[in-house]
Amino acid sequence: MHPAYSVIFFTTATGAGYGLLTLLGILAAFGTLPVDRGFAVTSVGIAFVLIVGGLLSSTFHLGHPERAWRALTQWRSSWLSREGVLAILTFGPTGLFALGWVVFEDIGGIYAVAGVLGAIACMATVYTTSMIYASLRTVRAWNDPWVTPVYLVLSLATGALLASGLASLFGVALQLENIALVLLVLATFAKLSYWRSIDRRSSESTAESATGLGHLGKVRLLDPPHTGTNYLMSEMGYQIARKHAIKLRRVAFALGILIPFVLTLAAMFLAGLLPVIAAVLAVLSAAVGVLVERWLFFAEAKHVVTLYYGASEA
Repeated sequence: MHPAYSVIFFTTATGAGYGLLTLLGILAAFGTLPVDRGFAVTSVGIAFVLIVGGLLSSTFHLGHPERAWRALTQWRSSWLSREGVLAILTFGPTGLFALGWVVFEDIGGIYAVAGVLGAIACMATVYTTSMIYASLRTVRAWNDPWVTPVYLVLSLATGALLASGLASLFGVALQLENIALVLLVLATFAKLSYWRSIDRRSSESTAESATGLGHLGKVRLLDPPHTGTNYLMSEMGYQIARKHAIKLRRVAFALGILIPFVLTLAAMFLAGLLPVIAAVLAVLSAAVGVLVERWLFFAEAKHVVTLYYGASEA
């Protein structure tokens, strides 16, 4: 599939924003979130900027962005519609939680409840985002049981890195490094399992099954449907060389998981300004790594329509 930069930014930015709000809401419920207005304003501010910016960027991929609101009406059958509805509803509890923490400097009572409800809503929204792709049986690389775990754990991991970095900048003793490390380990397991799964799974769709002529033998293309490049092939038949995909997987893993893990671990034993520098670099590295990971998520996927254009399997 052709990697759409607006969608790549959308899934990366909203994932980090929702992950950050989820952890903040959970910390508030346990009473470990500091009542520090500067830290509160910056944390919820960054989270909402990432979420709103990501949601707005997702409309740039549409032919008519002004009609995006119509997608909200199809929530009974569309994961895209459910994502939109949940994204809007999530602003309710998270907004109330932010109001209590930032304005009234209160994270107890109804604000703590709002934080927990907001955390649940945030993860539910990320889940629906993942299901937009995981539910498509026409794209083998997306119709995989590891897609949803990868989306959820990367959202939480990037959110934890953000929270840890902000805590370091404001001198807040939250000790989120351990949580970030655990989530990065889980992200490693989930992402490696996903890559292993799509590499080992044989395609269920072939030229023979698509045409229904498999009983006659091997099917090959006699003439292409089009003599030139068309929308379907540029959008759904995007190709990336296997050797390049492997290199980019390594880059995504190193920048998105390995380097942030090392920097976060190092920050636990450093002193002075070094922990702050390490935490900030971990966030920046993870951001670039997840962007590469998400680009590959699209680039390595192939739609079954390519079978009618000469592909042997999809």
